Amino acid sequence: MFIYRFLTYFTLAIVFFSNTHIYALDIDASNKKIAYLVSDMNIPFWNIMSKGISSKSNELGYEIDIYSADNSAKKELENTVNAIKTKVNGIILSPTNSSAAVTVLKLAQNAHIPVVIADIGTQGGKYISYISSNNKDGAYKIGKILAKEMYKRNWQKGSVGIIAIPQSRDNGKERTAGFMKALSQHKIQSSNLYQQVDFSYAETYDFSIKLIKNDPKLRAIWLQGSDKYQAALDAVIKSGKKDKILLICFDAEPSFMDLIPKGILTAAAMQQPFLIGEKAVLSLDSHLKGLKVELNQQVPVLAISAENMQENISLIKRNVLGLKQNK
Repeated sequence: MFIYRFLTYFTLAIVFFSNTHIYALDIDASNKKIAYLVSDMNIPFWNIMSKGISSKSNELGYEIDIYSADNSAKKELENTVNAIKTKVNGIILSPTNSSAAVTVLKLAQNAHIPVVIADIGTQGGKYISYISSNNKDGAYKIGKILAKEMYKRNWQKGSVGIIAIPQSRDNGKERTAGFMKALSQHKIQSSNLYQQVDFSYAETYDFSIKLIKNDPKLRAIWLQGSDKYQAALDAVIKSGKKDKILLICFDAEPSFMDLIPKGILTAAAMQQPFLIGEKAVLSLDSHLKGLKVELNQQVPVLAISAENMQENISLIKRNVLGLKQNK
């Protein structure tokens, strides 16, 4: 904790005492530039959001630089300073967590650079707009889909385990709250909750095994992400629980287009990262043009099961998976 605080104050000092041209930026119409500070480009969700950001930036004539923190708050601060030094007109931020976002916003404010937050959220600081998924509602809806399936199988006395994204993130708290509300309304018990740290296959697999071993009544696992779904499926099969434990996810992978109709995956709460990325650029562009921008913007989460996938296929391909079709 001491090292992190020292680094934070040291980084702030760099910006405060650097040449004034770092934080007194003039917007040059012939050299428009945006920086996207993202927590980890190795996670498909952020990769797809970056596509939305890049697509809309190119359309509006902005150069876009993408800085991945690789899930490191230290690297995130370094990326922030580097982005400021390149004289960007604005920053789009998807922070490593809601507390780390405060420092990034402070650095940008000192440099007079407007910031739009794209998902996750912040515990404080000034920004132009916060564009997020309606995590709570999406989690609630997918919880209801799961409950319906458990009652259909007469498994309502079973429990549901959760492999969560960090609960220090606002979006993590909202997902858990919405999901727990759905379970409570249907009188389904929750089991243990494990928080992801490195988001690896091994971590997800180990958490899944622990959930299964520690709770004989376990009937479902909710993975609050998507890209490590195979680890959870493998753990279920390894434990001899195939067809006895359901799996649902938040977010989506291209493979879900097949897995959900086949019943291998029960459902997924699909955010629309490509759309969020587009909205982030549009909001920043509007602000730079002197237009009013809504402070809080929410994008719906699509709760997708085999029953409604086909009717939502176009939205899923474009806004969820980033498969934008050329006109």
